[in-house]
Amino acid sequence: MRRRTFIGSVFSGLSLTGAYARPPKPRAGDIPKREFGRTREMLTVVGPGGARFDLMRTIEEAAKRVKEAYELGVNYFDCAHSYWDGHSEEVYGVALSGVRKEVFITSKTTVRTAVEAEVELDLSLRRMRTDYLDLWQIHGVENQEEVDKIFGPGGAIEAFESAKRKGKCRFIGFTGHRDPAVHLEMMNRYREFDSILMPLHAADSAYLSFEKNVLPVAVQYGLGIQAMKVFGNAFLLRSLNSRECLEYVLSLPIHCATLGYTTSGQLHDDIRTAQRFHPLTQERMQELRELAPKGNGSLTGPALEYWKRS
Repeated sequence: MRRRTFIGSVFSGLSLTGAYARPPKPRAGDIPKREFGRTREMLTVVGPGGARFDLMRTIEEAAKRVKEAYELGVNYFDCAHSYWDGHSEEVYGVALSGVRKEVFITSKTTVRTAVEAEVELDLSLRRMRTDYLDLWQIHGVENQEEVDKIFGPGGAIEAFESAKRKGKCRFIGFTGHRDPAVHLEMMNRYREFDSILMPLHAADSAYLSFEKNVLPVAVQYGLGIQAMKVFGNAFLLRSLNSRECLEYVLSLPIHCATLGYTTSGQLHDDIRTAQRFHPLTQERMQELRELAPKGNGSLTGPALEYWKRS
């Protein structure tokens, strides 16, 4: 599902003729930054996620949107080896290779053995036209069997440790959206991770909550915390607007949120929200938690968060 089907709707105003006026372009360079866990890197609180680039049809069109984000001051760029059959990484290669030292680029691998992970990393680096990643992540860990394989003999963690020693990546982390218990196991099994990526949004607390169960532990361990599925894969936009969704997540103790967008209007909405952001009160956050399922016909649990374990 597309995350938004409108452009600039949050901040648009009516003109004197009654038509919607296009809001002004956000100011460049005013996006707040937060220190990314113990890495000491200062990252913008929002950044594009490469998973949506395929909706823009061509690498050139997607690269234009990425360059626009950079020109507006974004320095955090999320990607994965598997996105758009590798073309999303190529988008970053086209858009960011000339400003490589000024940006923080991530990628991910879904394979679980060291040999396979090393092959994917080398291909990712070629696609992205760089000799290192700022953050490389074990992607989409779903169950205990995968955890055991990652940390077993010849498991992917060996490739990650090797890549960090050799300078092919600066930091390492993991991601997932299926089961909070798996995230907890990954953190407890290996204390050398620098980062974590998890789903966080206004409806999360009602079912297999990452906010309640995983986020406090990640904070305790000093990890760089990235949020995804901020808009609940667009389902939450039936009851909340994009500003409310993003402000909710930015009010949590996270460092940055990876967001999907396909138009300048969506990008500009995200950046304006970040620029104008003030942390929500606990009372307001609880109001949003209660409002979140209402526009979905009281849709909650696995019916809404189909990506979680049912």
